[in-house]
Amino acid sequence: MTYSLVTRLAAEFIGTAIMVILGNGAVANVDLTGTKGEHGGWVLISLGYGAGVMIPALIFGGISGNHINPAFTLGLAFSGLFPWSEVLPYIAVQLLGAFVGQAIVVLAYKPHYNMTTNPQRILGTFATIDATSSRFNGFINEFVGTFILVFSALGITKAPFFGHNLGTAHLALGFLVMTLVASLGGPTGPALNPARDFSPRLLHFLLPLKNKGKSDWRYAWIPIVAPITAGIIAAFTYKSIFM
Repeated sequence: MTYSLVTRLAAEFIGTAIMVILGNGAVANVDLTGTKGEHGGWVLISLGYGAGVMIPALIFGGISGNHINPAFTLGLAFSGLFPWSEVLPYIAVQLLGAFVGQAIVVLAYKPHYNMTTNPQRILGTFATIDATSSRFNGFINEFVGTFILVFSALGITKAPFFGHNLGTAHLALGFLVMTLVASLGGPTGPALNPARDFSPRLLHFLLPLKNKGKSDWRYAWIPIVAPITAGIIAAFTYKSIFM
Protein backbone atom coordinates (compact mmCIF):
# COMPACT_ATOMS: atom_id res chain seq x y z
CA MET A 1 0.00 0.00 0.00
CA THR A 2 1.22 3.47 -0.91
CA TYR A 3 0.67 6.23 1.66
CA SER A 4 0.37 9.93 0.99
CA LEU A 5 3.22 12.26 1.93
CA VAL A 6 1.10 13.79 4.70
CA THR A 7 0.50 10.37 6.23
CA ARG A 8 4.16 9.48 5.99
CA LEU A 9 5.16 12.77 7.58
CA ALA A 10 2.75 12.12 10.44
CA ALA A 11 4.40 8.73 10.92
CA GLU A 12 7.87 10.31 10.99
CA PHE A 13 6.75 12.94 13.50
CA ILE A 14 5.14 10.44 15.87
CA GLY A 15 7.89 7.87 15.42
CA THR A 16 10.65 10.37 16.24
CA ALA A 17 8.71 11.60 19.27
CA ILE A 18 8.30 8.03 20.56
CA MET A 19 12.01 7.36 20.04
CA VAL A 20 12.99 10.40 22.12
CA ILE A 21 10.38 9.72 24.82
CA LEU A 22 11.54 6.13 25.33
CA GLY A 23 15.24 6.79 24.82
CA ASN A 24 15.76 10.04 26.71
CA GLY A 25 13.10 8.95 29.16
CA ALA A 26 15.35 6.02 30.07
CA VAL A 27 18.28 8.42 30.51
CA ALA A 28 16.16 10.63 32.77
CA ASN A 29 15.07 7.61 34.81
CA VAL A 30 18.70 6.66 35.44
CA ASP A 31 20.34 10.08 35.85
CA LEU A 32 17.82 12.33 37.60
CA THR A 33 17.58 12.51 41.37
CA GLY A 34 14.87 10.61 43.20
CA THR A 35 13.50 8.47 40.38
CA LYS A 36 12.72 4.82 40.97
CA GLY A 37 15.32 3.96 38.33
CA GLU A 38 18.07 6.24 39.69
CA HIS A 39 21.50 4.66 39.18
CA GLY A 40 19.81 1.92 37.12
CA GLY A 41 22.85 1.81 34.87
CA TRP A 42 23.71 1.81 31.19
CA VAL A 43 21.85 -1.41 30.44
CA LEU A 44 18.56 0.32 31.28
CA ILE A 45 19.42 3.17 28.92
CA SER A 46 20.41 0.71 26.18
CA LEU A 47 17.08 -1.10 26.54
CA GLY A 48 15.19 2.20 26.42
CA TYR A 49 16.86 3.29 23.21
CA GLY A 50 16.60 -0.12 21.60
CA ALA A 51 12.85 -0.16 22.23
CA GLY A 52 12.70 3.52 21.29
CA VAL A 53 13.74 2.61 17.75
CA MET A 54 12.12 -0.84 17.53
CA ILE A 55 8.59 0.19 18.50
CA PRO A 56 8.26 3.02 15.94
CA ALA A 57 9.81 0.70 13.35
CA LEU A 58 7.15 -1.92 14.02
CA ILE A 59 4.40 0.71 13.84
CA PHE A 60 5.61 2.87 10.97
CA GLY A 61 8.22 0.87 9.06
CA GLY A 62 5.66 -0.09 6.45
CA ILE A 63 4.27 3.44 6.21
CA SER A 64 7.13 5.95 6.11
CA GLY A 65 10.14 3.66 6.25
CA ASN A 66 10.61 4.82 9.84
CA HIS A 67 13.66 6.97 9.09
CA ILE A 68 13.22 9.05 12.31
CA ASN A 69 16.77 10.28 11.65
CA PRO A 70 17.97 13.01 9.25
CA ALA A 71 21.25 11.14 8.75
CA PHE A 72 19.34 8.13 7.42
CA THR A 73 17.10 10.26 5.22
CA LEU A 74 20.05 12.14 3.73
CA GLY A 75 22.07 8.96 3.30
CA LEU A 76 19.27 7.38 1.29
CA ALA A 77 18.76 10.53 -0.77
CA PHE A 78 22.43 10.90 -1.69
CA SER A 79 22.45 7.27 -2.84
CA GLY A 80 19.33 7.69 -4.95
CA LEU A 81 17.19 5.56 -2.64
CA PHE A 82 14.87 8.36 -1.50
CA PRO A 83 13.41 11.32 -3.44
CA TRP A 84 15.10 14.67 -2.79
CA SER A 85 11.72 16.42 -2.97
CA GLU A 86 10.73 14.73 0.31
CA VAL A 87 13.99 15.22 2.22
CA LEU A 88 13.24 18.62 3.76
CA PRO A 89 9.67 17.68 4.83
CA TYR A 90 10.96 14.46 6.42
CA ILE A 91 13.75 16.24 8.30
CA ALA A 92 11.44 19.05 9.42
CA VAL A 93 8.96 16.67 11.06
CA GLN A 94 11.77 14.59 12.55
CA LEU A 95 13.16 17.71 14.25
CA LEU A 96 9.71 18.73 15.43
CA GLY A 97 8.93 15.24 16.69
CA ALA A 98 12.16 15.14 18.69
CA PHE A 99 11.33 18.53 20.22
CA VAL A 100 7.85 17.44 21.25
CA GLY A 101 9.11 14.09 22.51
CA GLN A 102 11.67 15.80 24.73
CA ALA A 103 9.04 18.20 26.05
CA ILE A 104 6.99 15.17 27.13
CA VAL A 105 10.04 13.73 28.93
CA VAL A 106 10.41 17.00 30.84
CA LEU A 107 6.74 17.01 31.79
CA ALA A 108 6.95 13.42 33.00
CA TYR A 109 10.09 14.02 35.08
CA LYS A 110 9.63 17.66 36.11
CA PRO A 111 9.84 17.06 39.91
CA HIS A 112 13.05 15.13 39.40
CA TYR A 113 14.56 17.86 37.24
CA ASN A 114 13.86 20.25 40.12
CA MET A 115 15.58 17.87 42.56
CA THR A 116 18.70 17.32 40.42
CA THR A 117 21.60 19.68 41.15
CA ASN A 118 24.17 18.32 38.67
CA PRO A 119 23.90 20.35 35.41
CA GLN A 120 25.68 17.64 33.38
CA ARG A 121 23.15 15.03 34.42
CA ILE A 122 20.34 17.36 33.44
CA LEU A 123 21.91 18.12 30.06
CA GLY A 124 22.55 14.41 29.52
CA THR A 125 18.81 13.74 29.52
CA PHE A 126 18.48 16.18 26.61
CA ALA A 127 21.63 16.02 24.51
CA THR A 128 25.05 14.41 24.19
CA ILE A 129 28.59 15.43 25.13
CA ASP A 130 31.90 13.63 24.92
CA ALA A 131 32.83 12.23 28.32
CA THR A 132 36.41 13.51 27.97
CA SER A 133 35.35 16.86 26.43
CA SER A 134 37.10 15.87 23.20
CA ARG A 135 35.32 16.97 20.06
CA PHE A 136 37.68 14.80 18.00
CA ASN A 137 36.80 11.70 20.01
CA GLY A 138 33.14 12.69 19.88
CA PHE A 139 33.25 12.95 16.10
CA ILE A 140 34.94 9.56 15.72
CA ASN A 141 32.44 7.92 18.07
CA GLU A 142 29.39 9.42 16.38
CA PHE A 143 30.74 8.65 12.91
CA VAL A 144 31.54 5.00 13.63
CA GLY A 145 28.26 4.40 15.45
CA THR A 146 26.13 6.02 12.75
CA PHE A 147 27.98 4.23 9.96
CA ILE A 148 27.23 0.88 11.60
CA LEU A 149 23.62 1.97 12.23
CA VAL A 150 22.84 3.01 8.65
CA PHE A 151 24.86 0.26 6.96
CA SER A 152 23.31 -2.41 9.19
CA ALA A 153 19.78 -0.99 8.91
CA LEU A 154 19.99 -1.19 5.12
CA GLY A 155 21.34 -4.72 5.34
CA ILE A 156 18.64 -5.85 7.76
CA THR A 157 15.75 -4.37 5.78
CA LYS A 158 16.96 -5.09 2.24
CA ALA A 159 18.93 -8.34 2.44
CA PRO A 160 17.08 -11.60 1.56
CA PHE A 161 17.70 -13.17 5.00
CA PHE A 162 14.36 -11.86 6.32
CA GLY A 163 12.60 -12.22 2.97
CA HIS A 164 9.44 -10.13 3.01
CA ASN A 165 9.09 -10.34 6.80
CA LEU A 166 9.80 -6.71 7.65
CA GLY A 167 8.32 -7.17 11.11
CA THR A 168 11.20 -9.44 12.07
CA ALA A 169 13.64 -7.03 10.44
CA HIS A 170 12.28 -4.17 12.52
CA LEU A 171 12.70 -6.22 15.68
CA ALA A 172 16.33 -6.70 14.67
CA LEU A 173 16.72 -2.93 14.31
CA GLY A 174 15.83 -2.53 17.96
CA PHE A 175 18.54 -5.00 18.96
CA LEU A 176 20.96 -3.18 16.66
CA VAL A 177 20.39 0.15 18.39
CA MET A 178 20.44 -1.43 21.84
CA THR A 179 23.81 -2.99 21.06
CA LEU A 180 25.21 0.22 19.60
CA VAL A 181 24.28 2.14 22.74
CA ALA A 182 25.71 -0.61 24.95
CA SER A 183 28.92 -0.92 22.94
CA LEU A 184 29.66 2.63 21.78
CA GLY A 185 27.60 4.69 24.21
CA GLY A 186 30.36 5.28 26.74
CA PRO A 187 32.20 8.18 25.08
CA THR A 188 29.30 10.37 23.94
CA GLY A 189 25.86 9.04 24.76
CA PRO A 190 25.58 8.54 21.72
CA ALA A 191 23.28 10.54 19.41
CA LEU A 192 23.69 8.73 16.04
CA ASN A 193 20.91 11.08 14.97
CA PRO A 194 20.98 14.89 14.50
CA ALA A 195 17.29 15.24 15.44
CA ARG A 196 17.73 13.29 18.68
CA ASP A 197 20.42 15.78 19.80
CA PHE A 198 19.64 19.18 18.24
CA SER A 199 15.95 19.53 19.07
CA PRO A 200 16.26 18.42 22.73
CA ARG A 201 19.35 20.64 23.12
CA LEU A 202 17.34 23.57 21.79
CA LEU A 203 14.59 22.83 24.30
CA HIS A 204 17.20 22.67 27.07
CA PHE A 205 18.37 26.13 25.99
CA LEU A 206 14.83 27.53 26.00
CA LEU A 207 13.45 26.06 29.23
CA PRO A 208 14.01 27.84 32.59
CA LEU A 209 15.01 24.63 34.36
CA LYS A 210 16.49 24.85 37.83
CA ASN A 211 20.24 24.03 37.91
CA LYS A 212 20.30 23.33 34.19
CA GLY A 213 23.64 24.97 33.36
CA LYS A 214 24.81 25.59 29.79
CA SER A 215 23.53 23.85 26.67
CA ASP A 216 27.10 23.38 25.32
CA TRP A 217 26.56 24.69 21.80
CA ARG A 218 30.33 24.41 21.16
CA TYR A 219 29.86 20.65 20.92
CA ALA A 220 26.45 20.70 19.21
CA TRP A 221 27.78 20.48 15.63
CA ILE A 222 29.41 17.09 16.31
CA PRO A 223 26.16 15.04 16.61
CA ILE A 224 24.91 16.80 13.47
CA VAL A 225 27.87 16.67 11.09
CA ALA A 226 29.32 13.29 12.11
CA PRO A 227 26.07 11.28 11.76
CA ILE A 228 25.14 12.96 8.46
CA THR A 229 28.59 12.32 7.00
CA ALA A 230 28.54 8.72 8.20
CA GLY A 231 25.00 8.16 6.96
CA ILE A 232 25.87 9.33 3.46
CA ILE A 233 29.03 7.20 3.27
CA ALA A 234 27.33 4.14 4.80
CA ALA A 235 24.39 4.22 2.39
CA PHE A 236 26.72 4.73 -0.59
CA THR A 237 28.95 1.87 0.57
CA TYR A 238 26.07 -0.56 1.05
CA LYS A 239 24.47 0.33 -2.28
CA SER A 240 27.79 0.08 -4.15
CA ILE A 241 28.60 -3.38 -2.81
CA PHE A 242 25.27 -5.12 -2.24
CA MET A 243 22.59 -3.49 -4.41
